[in-house]
Amino acid sequence: MKPTSLLLAATLLMTTTPNASAADATLPPDVAKKPHVVKAPHGAQRNDEYYWLRDDKRENKEMLAYLEAENAYATAQMTALKPLENRLYDEIVARIKQDDSSVPSRERGYWYYSRFETGQDYPIHARRKDGPGVDAASIQKANADGDFAGETVLLDVNALAKDKKYYQVGDYAISQDNQLLAYADDTNGRRQYTVRFKNLATGETYADEIKGVSANLVWADDNKTLFYVENDPETLLTKRVKKHVLGTPVAQDAVVYEEKDDSFYMGIDRTRDDRYIVIGVSSTVSDELRYAPAADPSAFTVLAPRARDVEYDADHFGDRWVIRTNADRATNFKVVTAPSGSTSRKDWKDWIAHRDDVYIEGVELFQGYTAVAERSDALERVRILKANGESEFVKADEPAYSMGLSSNPEADTPWLRYSYTSLTTPATVYELNVDTGERRLLKRQPVLGGFDAAQYVTERVWVPARDGARIPVSLVYKRGFEKNGKAALLQYGYGSYGASMDPGFSVVNVSLLDRGMVYAIAHIRGGEEMGRKWYEDGKLLKKKNTFTDFIDVTDYLVKAGYAAPDRVAAYGGSAGGLLMGAIANMAPDKYRVILSQVPFVDVVTTMLDASIPLTTNEYDEWGNPEQKKYYDYMLTYSPYDNLSKQAYPAMFVGTGLWDSQVQYFEPAKYVARLRDLNTGAYPLLFRTNMEAGHGGKSGRFQRYRETSEMFAFMLGQLGLAGGGAATATH
Repeated sequence: MKPTSLLLAATLLMTTTPNASAADATLPPDVAKKPHVVKAPHGAQRNDEYYWLRDDKRENKEMLAYLEAENAYATAQMTALKPLENRLYDEIVARIKQDDSSVPSRERGYWYYSRFETGQDYPIHARRKDGPGVDAASIQKANADGDFAGETVLLDVNALAKDKKYYQVGDYAISQDNQLLAYADDTNGRRQYTVRFKNLATGETYADEIKGVSANLVWADDNKTLFYVENDPETLLTKRVKKHVLGTPVAQDAVVYEEKDDSFYMGIDRTRDDRYIVIGVSSTVSDELRYAPAADPSAFTVLAPRARDVEYDADHFGDRWVIRTNADRATNFKVVTAPSGSTSRKDWKDWIAHRDDVYIEGVELFQGYTAVAERSDALERVRILKANGESEFVKADEPAYSMGLSSNPEADTPWLRYSYTSLTTPATVYELNVDTGERRLLKRQPVLGGFDAAQYVTERVWVPARDGARIPVSLVYKRGFEKNGKAALLQYGYGSYGASMDPGFSVVNVSLLDRGMVYAIAHIRGGEEMGRKWYEDGKLLKKKNTFTDFIDVTDYLVKAGYAAPDRVAAYGGSAGGLLMGAIANMAPDKYRVILSQVPFVDVVTTMLDASIPLTTNEYDEWGNPEQKKYYDYMLTYSPYDNLSKQAYPAMFVGTGLWDSQVQYFEPAKYVARLRDLNTGAYPLLFRTNMEAGHGGKSGRFQRYRETSEMFAFMLGQLGLAGGGAATATH
């Protein structure tokens, strides 16, 4: 490979040098080691010399100085690649229709949608009253023409975010009489929300404010009582459901339900028929739902008591509950029904049977039919089940894609909305008439700048894992790509919590494909792409399957000619950052560069500390290290604990100071120890967003700026720092 002069300059500038004072931003920061012993109840002890970097108040000056030094070092090392970062950012933004809007959805006589204005970072949430000639198509046209007559702005998030470094509206809810708006906002990314109220008829914002809550709001039928979920101020766990009556002191808000078990999450909702308000509590392996009439939610009834290893979710429509559950060994879930007043699993009657080869993800209830979201053979599908027992599938046209139920707020319609996308097809919303079979395209994400989906190819391959499992992999590349073993590859993975990483379109990834890269999603164990067993085989004492699956996919793709062995990049975030840390320790020679965002890398210490947000909720995901068998197993893969003196790939690690899910000190400690042990010459950069949390910056364009920096780093390492569409040669 013949690098350009720009790449050569960047490579020389970014070569790692021995630890030195952070006063010189061209040298890697060094930070003090302070002995600290982390003890487990069963007597095991570990030394954590960087434990002191944890400060729950984010005020320790020495810690903050270290993060700032790392930021300064990252900025200095990225100087030569700044033109590439800017070019990537400009390319990405140029593909975005800046004054775009969502497909309107009708509910209780109004059409609701969100829209963006040119140059603005945040959405405007709005509605229009239903009437003759008013439908989704006419509203979309009016929005495209800049005709906002008749529009009521619910929330202009740009105005709310003005002069704030971070701002997010997490949820908003409209009262049943359509007159009042409650919304929850967050100003630092910590996901501790404040609820505020607005009168939509007068525009008045009320004085009522409720702090320290989750983004989950439900109105009662009286149009003055709001149900919300209060968080624990330290662990951030959802602890209590309360109700607030407008105009009364928040301090007097009544506790409706309090969850005593810290392994459970909590949420509230209304049923499909608006008849009930429900409180759902869920752990990794168990669920429990309570319901009360929305017209008089004074007393809640348990639908079915919690039982370990029995999961269920439920909705009500007509005269019955429709319940999705794994009860009675229905590993991939089945659907049962129960009468309205049910209080026991004894009332449950099987409706949609369990199948070993089909995983049921959810159901949407309509008058005369039901839409079932399913998975089979690592692909999503939507099945329409009619009242007469007939069923049919919504069709897809590509070998790898993502399909799911879209916004369907009203049940009395033959039109079913669903979403469709792939690695080559931009996000699309269709509606299908289940009576006639007519399909209408409501919206396809506009991609500007001459994008042509026909110039890209997506495929699905199956990779044999070392234990015989078959791992599905979704791939995309530019048409004309040759599998000659010379290309650069970015391989993405997650593999935790049963979360499936389905192939979807990205305006960002086009910039990689146009430079000759291949992009791959490894659907590794720990997700649910292949059903519930795929998840079970990638957690607890089988967690290392997630990591070896990812490595096996890399080996296969390189051997099959999709990439050069020295031009493979890996990318993951959060629990996917755990994956990145594990593969860096297990197979550092197989990756030229690793991108790790908000990584969960200090598994043992975090899971030993119940005061850290989310820890207690996740004992059934990772195990409780207070039990020695889990402690010992975690210790064999925890990235921070398994760093060793070896040569590591180039790395870009990112975090947010206010992250509530993976605390900033995990990647900070990880980077500090990695600097001590890394014997390689490739660069290690650590970027902390000092004003954001788990999701990064809040504005749509700000996020692209962060991504552009990270991808510029990667392209520089892979020999692609030159022109926009040029492919490096060997």
